[in-house]
Amino acid sequence: MKALLDTHVWLRMLTAPERLGTQRPAIEDAGNRLLLSAASTWEIAVKHATGRLKLPEPPGSYVPARMRSTGVEPLHISPANTLAAGALPPLHRDPFDRLLVAQAQQLGVPLLTADPVLRGYDVELLLIA
Repeated sequence: MKALLDTHVWLRMLTAPERLGTQRPAIEDAGNRLLLSAASTWEIAVKHATGRLKLPEPPGSYVPARMRSTGVEPLHISPANTLAAGALPPLHRDPFDRLLVAQAQQLGVPLLTADPVLRGYDVELLLIA
């Protein structure tokens, strides 16, 4: 399986894997390819800078080191991704989540998330409880 991780899912992998619910086996299966979008790394950096996300070290060192340790693959953002995100109906106000939806749609991969609001979009979701 190949899947795109929502930011909070990747952070849970690092800090609270027991909160990954029924998707935990798939997330922890080394045979699966998990993607982490540059939108997620940007979201982490923004939330850390505003004090809304505490990390044990600066995001510039924390994120790359943890990406290596979790084996997730980076997913870059393209102009096509941003244009598709901008064309989505305004069901979700978070621009990071809208970009993840657009990327999952364009790649044809499921999005691993705990956000039920994303059900309103035409994208395959793997919801964690």
